[in-house]
Amino acid sequence: MKLLTPSIDQIPAYVSALRRGWSPDNLRAEAAKEQIETISNDARSFVSNLDDPTPKAGTVTLPDGSKAPRLPSIRRWIWDDEFCGHIGLRWKPGTEELPLTCSGHIGYSVVPWRRGEGLASAALVAMLPEAKSIGLSYIEITTSPDNQASVRVIEKAGGKFVRSYIADKALGGHETVEFKIALV
Repeated sequence: MKLLTPSIDQIPAYVSALRRGWSPDNLRAEAAKEQIETISNDARSFVSNLDDPTPKAGTVTLPDGSKAPRLPSIRRWIWDDEFCGHIGLRWKPGTEELPLTCSGHIGYSVVPWRRGEGLASAALVAMLPEAKSIGLSYIEITTSPDNQASVRVIEKAGGKFVRSYIADKALGGHETVEFKIALV
């Protein structure tokens, strides 16, 4: 498994995963259809906006349909002989604190046909040095308490349970568990 910076060369594999039913957004299944349309209109801009540390890509659409300012972020594609999913890191410069409309520093999604192979665990561990390099001393990461596979991924990477809470209504207002991973 390796993490790749998104590139136009791999966009056909990404689009194939979208067409096969994978969504890059765990909270908004319609994101797959939106991304296929965006890619068909301007694939180069789509790819360049995935790595957005400044953040030039504008706003992000939340699960309730509202918009929020995009945080600086980087995205990597999980690759193991083919496109297997993605992992992203977002942050607020100068602090570990995140706005209520952001569900954690790191989010990831593995295509359904490659789940259970340890790819998410490997990707999360591989992304931690990136988080440290931007100055974070820890990351917060969240999941649904029902998503035991994701809980195991987080715990394997050193995640310690922090709390259970109801997410902001803009994020769906669902039960959420939060973990913290120290970046030593």
